[in-house]
Amino acid sequence: MAAPLRAVVSAQWLADAIKSKLIGPKLRILDGSWYLPKSKRNTREEFNQKHIPGASFFDIDDCCDKSSQYDHMLPTSSDFSRYVGDLGIGNDTHVIVYDTSDMGSFSAPRVWWMFRVFGHGSVSVLDGGLKNWLAEGHPVTSDCSKPERRDFQAELNQSWVKSFEDVMENIKTKKVQVVDARSAGRFRGTDPEPREDIQSGHFPGAINMPYTTFLDSSGKHHNTEALTKLFKDAGVDLEKPIWASCGSGVTACHILLAADRLGRADLFLYDGAWVEWFKRASPDLIISEGKGKKE
Repeated sequence: MAAPLRAVVSAQWLADAIKSKLIGPKLRILDGSWYLPKSKRNTREEFNQKHIPGASFFDIDDCCDKSSQYDHMLPTSSDFSRYVGDLGIGNDTHVIVYDTSDMGSFSAPRVWWMFRVFGHGSVSVLDGGLKNWLAEGHPVTSDCSKPERRDFQAELNQSWVKSFEDVMENIKTKKVQVVDARSAGRFRGTDPEPREDIQSGHFPGAINMPYTTFLDSSGKHHNTEALTKLFKDAGVDLEKPIWASCGSGVTACHILLAADRLGRADLFLYDGAWVEWFKRASPDLIISEGKGKKE
């Protein structure tokens, strides 16, 4: 069975691969679960108790630039290479990523994008995550085995990573559509941010597409026809460049996963996202309908 390079694979496809004993150097499963600190979820502990057979845990707070003041910013190519090599992943491995979100998908697209930005095209998100895996009656286990280390050579596509300065410049030039995946309330400034030192709102010109709009009621990813309509209804032109943003660079990757499935070649992310923007931008560049404005 040749590994499809589809961005999203079904639970049945993965269950068949596990039954056929295909999990190994050429096919690896990663639990990339991450939640905001206020959720009080210990993802590594949850993984140790219950995960898809053969899966390894991928921690975005561990595989990151630890020198940055912002959470889980991208690591260097060499750090990424070492981290995923330790998970038994080589440049010829098809990687399947899922998470344990009640929504069906939350952080898995971030791990998917990390592989993509480091030059690895053979990576897919499990449709509906662990939620759907369990709903379809597939098995889970608490057994953990460390895969044999493999050599992975990462090559960062720096042009996909957008900075605070890039977004500042774009506010002046208005050349690029910046799409924000946070909830409508956080975007508008009427609901609080989950981080206590950050107030809500958005930067000038941003378009809001909450990450949950990319998922159906069961937690699966919408089909491409529905995605096309979602972007159109939000006023996003798929023929023009899109930069994605959110709170800290995680749920923004839902926008990029959707764009990729619609044939977009470039997956641009503002990695510092709203947390960095709020801390660095002047008050006139923080648009809020509520009490989100900096004094």
